[in-house]
Amino acid sequence: MTSPDVHAEEPDLASLGALLADRTRATICLALLDGRAWTASEVARLAGVAPSTATSHLNRLVAGGLLAQERRGRHRHVRLADPGIAEMIEALAARAPRRLVPVRSLTAARRHRAVGFARVCYDHLGGSLAVAMTDAMTARGLLSWESGPALTASGAAWLSGLGIADAAGRPHVRTCLDWTERRPHLAGAVAAALFHRALQASWLVPGDGSRVVRLTERGRDAFRRHLGLADEVLTTG
Repeated sequence: MTSPDVHAEEPDLASLGALLADRTRATICLALLDGRAWTASEVARLAGVAPSTATSHLNRLVAGGLLAQERRGRHRHVRLADPGIAEMIEALAARAPRRLVPVRSLTAARRHRAVGFARVCYDHLGGSLAVAMTDAMTARGLLSWESGPALTASGAAWLSGLGIADAAGRPHVRTCLDWTERRPHLAGAVAAALFHRALQASWLVPGDGSRVVRLTERGRDAFRRHLGLADEVLTTG
C-alpha cells in the first residue's frame, strides 16, 4: 500500500483555465499579444476597469505565470511571460467560440477589419496577410510540411536574398493557429525575422497604437514581387 503522504505531480489545467475564465483577464492577455510591456494604468484603460481592479487581475496573472513584470522607475510594466505563452493564447483564441460584440462606429468597423488583416502576434505577423504569406511560401517551395513546417534550402536562399542574416543556419520554424482565419500562419525565428525586415523596409508600419500594422504601397509592391501575392489578399476589404 502507498502512504497517504506520498504525492505525484500532474498538470493543474483547472487552475490555468481559471486565470483566463475572467473576461477582463482574457482581454488583457489578448492585448499583450502585441509583444509590448504595458503599464498598469494602460491595462486599466484598455480593459475599462479601475486601476485597483486592473492591479488585482495583473497580480493573479503574474502569480499564475502568464505574465512577467518589471520595474522601470516608479512604474510597473507587465508583458506576456514568454513566446510559449503568446503561442498558447493565440491558439486558445483560434479555438474559442465566437461572440458578437457591438460595432458602434465606422472607425470601429475599420479597426476590426484591420486586426483581421495584419496585426502583431507577439514577435511576428498575424492575420490574413500572414496566412497568405505562409501559403505562398509553401507554394513556392520555401517551406516544407513533410515532417512539420521547415525551411527548405530554397527558403534559406530566399531569406538571404531579402537581407535576413543567418538564413542558412536552419532557423527555427513553427506555426500559430491564426485566431481570425483559423488557419496556420508562420511563427518562430523565421517569422520574426521576416516581420522585422518588413518593418525595417517600411513594407509594414505600426498602426493606431493597437496590435494593428498597416501595409504600405511599398509593402504591396514587395509582397507581389517576392511572394507573388495577388491584389485581393493585399487589401483589408
